[in-house]
Amino acid sequence: MDTANASHPPPAPTLGEAFKYWLKLGFISFGGPAGQIAIMHQELVERRRWISEQRYLHALNYCMLLPGPEATQLAIYISWLLHGVKGAVVAGVLFFLPAFALLSLLAWVYLAFGDVAAVQGIFYGIKPAVVAVVLFAAWRIGSRAIRNEVLLGIAALAFVGIFFFKIDFPWIVLAAALLGGIGGAAGGKLADKFKSGGGHGASHTQYGPALIDDDTPPPPHTKFTWGKLALTILFFAAIWAVSLLAIRGMPDLYDMGEFFTKAAFLTIGGAYAVLPYVYQGGVEQFGWLSGPQMMDGLALGETTPGPLIMVVTWVGYLGGVTKVVAGNPVASGLAGAAVATFFTFLPSFLFILAGGPLVEATRGELKFTAPLTAITAAVVGVILNLATFFAWHTFWPLASDTAPFAGPFEWLQVAVAIAAFLALWKYKQDIMKVIGACALIGLAFHLGRGLMAG
Repeated sequence: MDTANASHPPPAPTLGEAFKYWLKLGFISFGGPAGQIAIMHQELVERRRWISEQRYLHALNYCMLLPGPEATQLAIYISWLLHGVKGAVVAGVLFFLPAFALLSLLAWVYLAFGDVAAVQGIFYGIKPAVVAVVLFAAWRIGSRAIRNEVLLGIAALAFVGIFFFKIDFPWIVLAAALLGGIGGAAGGKLADKFKSGGGHGASHTQYGPALIDDDTPPPPHTKFTWGKLALTILFFAAIWAVSLLAIRGMPDLYDMGEFFTKAAFLTIGGAYAVLPYVYQGGVEQFGWLSGPQMMDGLALGETTPGPLIMVVTWVGYLGGVTKVVAGNPVASGLAGAAVATFFTFLPSFLFILAGGPLVEATRGELKFTAPLTAITAAVVGVILNLATFFAWHTFWPLASDTAPFAGPFEWLQVAVAIAAFLALWKYKQDIMKVIGACALIGLAFHLGRGLMAG
């Protein structure tokens, strides 16, 4: 439908009409946050005109500052503007529900049939693709975030701290925030190093009058009061506390609830930033899954709809099965997946429903603070550590801390990783296509090797 020449705002959608769109979005939201944000822009700003370009970018600027998946939070924000709390819940849940169901199904298939030769071959090809994807993420974020030698130094310190000294991710975030705060308060040239630039600015593209237009007053339900803010925070705190109490008698699920709550508040800089923390907890601290299983889950997370942080569903499912939290493997897996997903996404609703009214009441340009700029730089080092770790265990599959270069060196996987990185970086190929091509290469190699051995 061409709306460029429309002279009147569209009619307000009912909650049922909006429900259909958010459900559809949940199934087509591929391409990571950038792709998901672009899909919503095309549909909500250009085609349906539910929200204007300026208001869309204003909401996006706020979501970019928050921990958690920004595309999910943007959907929650826009639906909250349109239909209040009900709309926020509908959009948020439908954004990740299809991915939750699909990843749970894939986790079951993985555990049930993971030793089949074809499956092993596919994952043989996928692993080096994951190395390339994570390395590309480090480059992509670093090219925007690191603009001077001070921020480069913070990124390098973060890499050294987590890779060589095994410092936990939360302490790296705290240290970076302190450095940013000190630098920003210092004034002069040092403070200039922490000034953010770029990001999502205003756009003058016009698609016709929107339902929520540039000068449309905030809807009544978005009005900010300190009392409403306090009640919203108390309400979410009560939901969190009651949910944890409900699984208090199941120690492994309780650990998951606490752990993924912390992970949700640490997802600053996107899902790639918190993956090292999830790895540290899921693999090293709690033993919910192995390092290779984490890599396989990340690869599947890249090829399914929904935010990449949905890899927590995979971690929770495998963790539930590993710890036998219920009577049978399927029930155990679903219980772990549900707990991990619920506690990861609950804060996203809090951030929008508590902070949204304040953002609407003080509409204007939101800027990154100096601490957040420093954290973003540290995130680059943390992601580079993740790429290094994955490369180490992919190219030397028998490697360990005591024997870091043990066993054969996988030359084919190095070549696949290089080709995948070039496809992403130089030729701008879609991540799903790259992973799919690598999976086919792995399958062909594995089957060919099996035929030769036979």
